[in-house]
Amino acid sequence: MSDRRPPEAPPRPAAGNAAWPAARETAHLAGRQLIDTADEPVRQPVGLEDALGHVLSADVHATNEIPHFAASAMDGWAVAGDGPWQVLDGDARTTTSLSPGEGVVIVTGSPLPGGATAVLRRERGRLADAPRGGGTGEARRLLHATEPVGHLADIRPAGREAHAGERLFSAGTFLTPGHLAAAAVAGLDELPTLRVPRVGLVLTGDEVVTAGLPGHGLVRDAFGPVLPAAVRGLGGTVVDSTRIGDDHAATVRALGAGGVDVVIATGGTGHSGADHIRPALAELGAELLVDQIAMRPGHPALLARRCDGALVIALPGNPLAAMAALVTLGGPVLAGATARSLPVLRRARSTERFDPLPGRYRLVPARLDGDESGVRASAATHRGPAMLRGLADSSCFLAVPPEGLSPGDGVDCVPLPWT
Repeated sequence: MSDRRPPEAPPRPAAGNAAWPAARETAHLAGRQLIDTADEPVRQPVGLEDALGHVLSADVHATNEIPHFAASAMDGWAVAGDGPWQVLDGDARTTTSLSPGEGVVIVTGSPLPGGATAVLRRERGRLADAPRGGGTGEARRLLHATEPVGHLADIRPAGREAHAGERLFSAGTFLTPGHLAAAAVAGLDELPTLRVPRVGLVLTGDEVVTAGLPGHGLVRDAFGPVLPAAVRGLGGTVVDSTRIGDDHAATVRALGAGGVDVVIATGGTGHSGADHIRPALAELGAELLVDQIAMRPGHPALLARRCDGALVIALPGNPLAAMAALVTLGGPVLAGATARSLPVLRRARSTERFDPLPGRYRLVPARLDGDESGVRASAATHRGPAMLRGLADSSCFLAVPPEGLSPGDGVDCVPLPWT
C-alpha cells in the first residue's frame, strides 16, 4: 500500500481527549481508507497453505457437489434392492455396480457402487451359507438384515454439504484453519484475499531490557513477546521491529520507515522532554486523527496519518494501558484495512460495581463465563496500568461507561486479540 493517494474525504481528526466510541470509529475509517487510497493491488489470490489469517476479498462458491460422490456413513455392506443379498467378492472399492439382490462389503467414507440403495450396518447384518443352484452342492454367502433397512439408509448423498455454485464463505471472512480445511474439501487450491496489512513495530525506551531480571530503574520488555501475536490476532502481520532509545532523531527515522501500512509504537506518548513521539510526528508532517482518548488506562494513545498515507498508532509505555489502547485503535484500524466491519463488542453482565468516572471510559481486564442465566464478566484483581498479571487470566476488556456500573448491569466487552 505504498505511494498512496491522499484520501478524498479523510476522517475528521478527533478532538483531544476523544470519546472512546468515537476513537474506535475514527480508527476504523482510517483503516478502511488504506484500501481505498492504495495505488498497488491489495487483492490477490493466495494458496491455501498461506491463507491463514487473510481476509476474503470476494465470495467463495463451491465448484462442484460436496461431497462429490455418494458415500457410506457406516461400516457394513452396500446393498441393492431387497434382501437377502448375495455378497460379492471384494469390496466397494473394487465393485463398480450392484444388481438388485446383491451386496458388497463397504467401509465408512467409501463411494457407493452404482445401483446401491442402502448401507446395512455391520451390527445389523447376518451372513449365512446357502447351496448354489444347479445341485452342485457348492455354498454361497447370503446377507440377511436383522432389522428393517430403509431406502438410502446410512448413505451420505452427493451434495449433502453444498451444491455446485452454492456460496461457501462471504467476502470479509477472516480465514481460520476450519475455513482452509473446508476449502480443501471443496477442491479449491487458492482463495481470493486482501493482502494482510504490514505492520512495523517501534519499541522505545532507554530503561527497557530484553532478557533476564532487570536491574534498579530498568524494566523488562513486555511488548516484544506479545505484540506480534496480538497484531496477527487483529488481522495484520509484523514485518519489522525496531528498538530505539529515548532519542528524537531515532524516533523520526523509525516512525517514518517505509514498507509498512501501519506503525505501532510503544512509549513516548507523553509531553515530557523524554517523550519524542509527538514531536517526531510533527516533524514528519503527520496528521493527528486521534489525539488522546478519554479512557483509563491508555489516555495518552494517539493515531496519526503520515504524508504517504501510512498510519501510526502510538501506545502508552505502561503495558496494560498499551493493550487497552491497542484494542481501541489497532483492532479497528486493521479491521478497516481488511474491509471488515468495526469489531463487534460482546455483551455481558458485570459482577462488580464501578463508581462513575465522569467523561471517561475504563477498560478493565476481565474473564467471561456463563450458564443458563447468561454471560457474566468478572473483572481481574490485578489491573493497574503497569500490571499484566490480571490480563494473563482475562479474555476481554470491560468497557465501563463514564456513569459506572452496578452488579448485574449489562456492559460491552472487547475480546482480547488472542481469544
